Parts: sequence; C-alpha cells; structure tokens
Amino acid sequence: MKLLFTNFHDGDGGGHSTYILGLARGLAARHEVHVAAPPTSRLNREARAIPGVRVRDQPFPNGLGRLPARRRARRQLAEYLHRERFDVIHVNGSADHRLVMAARRGLAPRPPIVLTKHNSKPMTGLGHVWRSRFGTDQVIAVCEFVRRQVLASPYARCRVATVFNGVDVERFAPGDADPAQRAAWLAPESAAAPLLIGSNAGTARYKGWMDLLEALASLAPEERAHFRVVLAGGLPGAEDLARIDALGIAEQVHFTGRLADVRPMVAALDAGFVLSWDVETISFACREMMAMGKPVLVSDYAGLPENIRQGEDGWIVPARDRTAIAGALRRLLAERDTLLAMGVAARRHAEADFGMPRFVDATEAVYTALVADFSSNA
Repeated sequence: MKLLFTNFHDGDGGGHSTYILGLARGLAARHEVHVAAPPTSRLNREARAIPGVRVRDQPFPNGLGRLPARRRARRQLAEYLHRERFDVIHVNGSADHRLVMAARRGLAPRPPIVLTKHNSKPMTGLGHVWRSRFGTDQVIAVCEFVRRQVLASPYARCRVATVFNGVDVERFAPGDADPAQRAAWLAPESAAAPLLIGSNAGTARYKGWMDLLEALASLAPEERAHFRVVLAGGLPGAEDLARIDALGIAEQVHFTGRLADVRPMVAALDAGFVLSWDVETISFACREMMAMGKPVLVSDYAGLPENIRQGEDGWIVPARDRTAIAGALRRLLAERDTLLAMGVAARRHAEADFGMPRFVDATEAVYTALVADFSSNA
C-alpha cells in the first residue's frame, strides 16, 4: 500500500508525533510511507531519519484570518495527492483533516481517509458533522473510552476500530539509573529514606502534577519527608513556582526541562504518575514508564485506567481528588517493599499488551480491510 500520514503541529506535536513516527517506522519496510508535516515540526525532522520514509514539507494553516495561506497550502497538497495517488490518507487532527478533504476533491478514485482521535475533546458541532459525512471513511480510537466517544458522535456512521497505542518496549526497557543523578534528585538529605516519584508526561496544567504536589503538601511532615518528585517537560512559570514555594515543598520538587531522552529519568524513579484531568486519552508516557518497570499512579480520567491493573502494576484515583491522591501516596509509602514486584508486573503487562508490533499490525489490518472494501465497491 501507499500510505500518507498528515499532522498539523508546527512544534513538538506530543503524542501525535510519537504515534505517527511509530507507525512510519513499523510500516516503512513493507509499504511506501509518506509523511506530510510542517517543516518546523518534530515529526518532519524525525521522520526524515527513518529509512524509506518520504517526507514532504506541508503547512496546515488554520483560521479565517489565514485564508490566503490556506489556499496556497490546499493547492500544494492537491498537486501532491494527484501526483502520488495514495491508497490511504491517515489524518490526525482537524486542521490537516480539513485541508486533506479540500485537496482530495476531483481525485478519481478518491483515497479513503482514516482519522485517529487522539484526545478526549467532544466531537460535536457542524464541522464534525461535515467531516464525518464527507471526509472520513474510518476512525481509529486509541482506547475504549475514545471508542465510546466516537460511537456517540456523528462519526458513528463511519467504520470504527480500537487500536491501542503502542510503545517500543525494547527501547523502553528496565535499566540502571545513574546513581549520581538519582542522588541529586533525592536531595536534600533526610533521615527518612526518600522515594522518588515522577512523570514524563509533561508539565501542561491538565497533566495533574500540581494536584499531586498539593496532595503531597497535605501529608503530615513525617510522611512528606519520604518523597521527592521529578517532572520532565517545559519549565514551570513564576506562578506555579510561587505556589510550590508556598506549599513548603520546593526543595523536594525537581524540574528537568524538556528531555531528548526520558529513559534515564524514568530509570531513576521508584514509581510514576499521570494524573490528567483533561485532553488525555491513553498516555504514551504511562505506557513508557510501565515498560521500564515502574508502577504508575493514574487518574480515572478518559482511558488512563485502561493501562492499569489496580494494586498489581499501579493505582487508580479519582481525577483532581487531592485527598485520594494523598491516600495513594500514603499507601505507596506503606507498601514500598512491593514496588519492585509491581514494577516487574508493569513490565510484564507492557510486553504482553503495549508492544509496537501489535500496534503496527493492528493498524495495518485496519488499512487492509478498508482498502479491500473500497476496491470491492469501486
């Protein structure tokens, strides 16, 4: 098959970029894979390093104030689609979806469009009605929560499949932490033997990390002294830093900034957390930490609980419930001797269910069935 992946993000692109890069790596050996993304994006840059993947600089301007740029981008993409004649176009957001729909006009036969829903935002409004009816042939839901959302939306008229996100469990494998780095994160020294908990899910507000810090601050001083927290992602602003200082836990919290490779940070942890309360679906970060042998505390938001076997390889708490989060921290402290065994269970779970071959093969099967259906109806 000849496949085109599109994504509109100019910068990092978060889970969208991770998702497409994983599929591109897995499929390039057996299909012709193209990626169309803005030249300033991580996706564009990293896809160029994948053998066999062809990358096109393609902007996806959005908004009424950018109509001239949108027209230019549509002409550029239309010429590309007419020349290349793809078997499947896989879109990953509203902006690239709209542009692909516009650029596909006049193609005969028209390639089917696959949409992956990556977030928990509701699929309502006339735009979704229009795209579901005239520009979507298949929807991929990244977890069962998202599947239920799709089936309650205008996209229920489309073919719908659940394909859980995969992570590279060989790359994200248990490893030894850098003793010096772990020691630095466990500072300041304390009579208590600290536990290092952390997250590689980023520092956007909706990731819930401030809820964890508020819960930590609510613990009794002798309990609080047992914890250190490390967070990978953009550095916090002055308001957040002031709040952490006011909570009296500034010395116990460490921010790494954005990391090109999160594995050394994750290796140093005793346990991870992803406590999102918005946007999130299944979380690559959660699955990466579990693959590296870390039990993970998650909120009950969206698809996050679908990662966890409660009490076996992690814990689930109500989203934004700081009392429940504090209780989970107490439980983690009381059960600290079980953390290694829980980490082994997390790794075993990841190997069984989170691997890239399973993810890539399931996505490929969706394409194959879709193309066969289109061919039979041609």
